[in-house]
Amino acid sequence: MKKTIQAIILLTFSISATANWFNDDKQKPTQQQEQKTYTLKLAETWPSNFPIFGDTPKKFKKLAETMSNGRLKIRIDSKNKHKAPFGIFDFVKSGQYDLGHSASYYWKGKDINTLFFTSMPFGMTTFEQHAWFEYGGGQELMDKVYAKYGLKSIIGGSSGNQMGGWFQKEINSIADLKGLKMRIPGFAGEIMAEVGAKPINISPGELYTALDRGTIDALEWIGPSLDLRMGFHKIAPYYYTGWHEPGSELQFLVNLKKYNSLPKDLQTILISAMKLSAYQMYDQSEHESAKNWATMKKDYPNIKIRTFPKPVFDALRAANDKLLKKLAASNPLSKEIIESQTNYLRKIRAWTAISDQAYLNSQSK
Repeated sequence: MKKTIQAIILLTFSISATANWFNDDKQKPTQQQEQKTYTLKLAETWPSNFPIFGDTPKKFKKLAETMSNGRLKIRIDSKNKHKAPFGIFDFVKSGQYDLGHSASYYWKGKDINTLFFTSMPFGMTTFEQHAWFEYGGGQELMDKVYAKYGLKSIIGGSSGNQMGGWFQKEINSIADLKGLKMRIPGFAGEIMAEVGAKPINISPGELYTALDRGTIDALEWIGPSLDLRMGFHKIAPYYYTGWHEPGSELQFLVNLKKYNSLPKDLQTILISAMKLSAYQMYDQSEHESAKNWATMKKDYPNIKIRTFPKPVFDALRAANDKLLKKLAASNPLSKEIIESQTNYLRKIRAWTAISDQAYLNSQSK
């Protein structure tokens, strides 16, 4: 119920934001603007017809075109067309594409501060992070990071709390992670490297083959919503609960030069359509995870659900704290973002503890 009410509020906000524009005489489009159509090209990291992630740009396209009464046209190219799943940042920056759909932490090699806006280990859950983006200064900090590249980043859909990954061998101690080749992106990959593992970033379409052939020993992908169809359980029976991405948020990337060339009403419609499709993705992810988890329990009872032992968690958290401290000391903007997230998490988690967490604890048997 809580999620439904929040979704309704967010939808109302998006609609009212667009409606307010129409009530502002200073922003009313000219007759010429009303007749002109704008075609925007979007490149996505995902392959054609990839569920949930790939559904989100399609929903955005439909919303933007409908809300603009056809004045916005969106063309979506999947990785099958552009052949560069990790090239979205450069595509949009250069203007080759006007828009992108991907994940911010893929760009840490270009700017370390981009990784904070997907999800951070031991960090905020999806709704906590959404509150930070909208009201806690998160969007403003994201603008500060991306503006220098002529880009704007908008939330692009959350997969929710992700599972810790599929392992071919059980993890009983921190020693079991040393030398382990694991597909794990973002800051979590840095943490794994700190404790002796070997993180590798591989595009979605290559994950099963890499695990099957021994190129990697373990991988994290999403959760039941998308993991079941990938078949990882056939070759890696240990399925670990999450710690590294408690609220993984994708992104819409926008070329600022193109965005600023649009009439004001279409700018509002564009952002509103992005946010609404992002919230829809979270609902879809939760639904599919619940459905697929039920299937996993029924049809694949040999999947072994595990949680890392406390000494492993302690080592991972210690590595996390060490790396954050080092990063904050070396980069003023990193320090600003880390402090913002840390302070907001402390504030909102106190509320989560006596609301959602207390409720769930009361229901446990």
